Amino acid sequence: MAGSSIFDPELAISHKFPETTFTYNERDVALYALGIGACVGDALDEKELKYVYHMDGQPSIQVLPSFAALFTLGAAGSIQQLPGLQFDPRLLLHGQQYIEIYKPLPTSGCMQNKVAVSGLHDKGKATVVEMDTVSYDKESGEPLCMNRMTIYLRGAGGFSKPSAPYSCSKYPANQISPVKIPKSQPFAVYEDCTQESQALLYRLSGDYNPLHSDPKIAEIAGFSRPILHGLCTLGFAVRAIIKCICNGEPTKVKSIMGRFLLHVYPGETLITEMWLDGTRVLYQTKVKERNRTVLSGYVGLHHLTSLM
Repeated sequence: MAGSSIFDPELAISHKFPETTFTYNERDVALYALGIGACVGDALDEKELKYVYHMDGQPSIQVLPSFAALFTLGAAGSIQQLPGLQFDPRLLLHGQQYIEIYKPLPTSGCMQNKVAVSGLHDKGKATVVEMDTVSYDKESGEPLCMNRMTIYLRGAGGFSKPSAPYSCSKYPANQISPVKIPKSQPFAVYEDCTQESQALLYRLSGDYNPLHSDPKIAEIAGFSRPILHGLCTLGFAVRAIIKCICNGEPTKVKSIMGRFLLHVYPGETLITEMWLDGTRVLYQTKVKERNRTVLSGYVGLHHLTSLM
């Protein structure tokens, strides 16, 4: 538990992190697409082959918008730089990811990342930290996207008075709209089978947490075997929405929000249900074998082409 005598939340909120860079090329983009299931069920899928191959003479492959989540790799570790905050890294949970896409991501490039604490909340038994990463094209200085990672630090709460728990958000209250999954029948449903090796493939995009590859580490964490990365599951859901709602056009996506609810085991079947809500697509993803909801959220679109 963080004590108020050693942890000043105002210092944490104003903490200046060093800037980082993230360099990638077309091979990384294609590997990511394969890692989130593109072309796995059908290697000839016209709506997905463009993520891994130069179709019809196109000069470069297309980039899935959820690729932007890779720019935040290492952001969770930056929390350890916050002065006075004490927590057990093994009790860290990635609770939510929010992404805004300002411009279509280039097939290759070098991103300059500026990280800042955008929210800090004392939940008593836990501390919730929200980290914003704004990614700029290093050559032009143009902002391309923003990621907000919500992280739960179990056992690190209680740094403020229970009668007035500390809570601060440095972003507009309406920036992330709440999601209530409708009880009506979904507009579209997409079923995807993850592979037994899915986590081993996805980890090659840069997340080498052994929880997703080492059986002994997974067992210590309370799982029967290694689990799939939450951002991999999010990638599956976003890809399903692009395929079913956006007619395979990734540039229609302007924002993504996903709340991680439960783990997925590689090899399980993901069923993503979708509902239209103006220019948003509300969704939830379930594991077919266990009939459990593992992910929910929305994808904001620039416009919604008539689907009727």
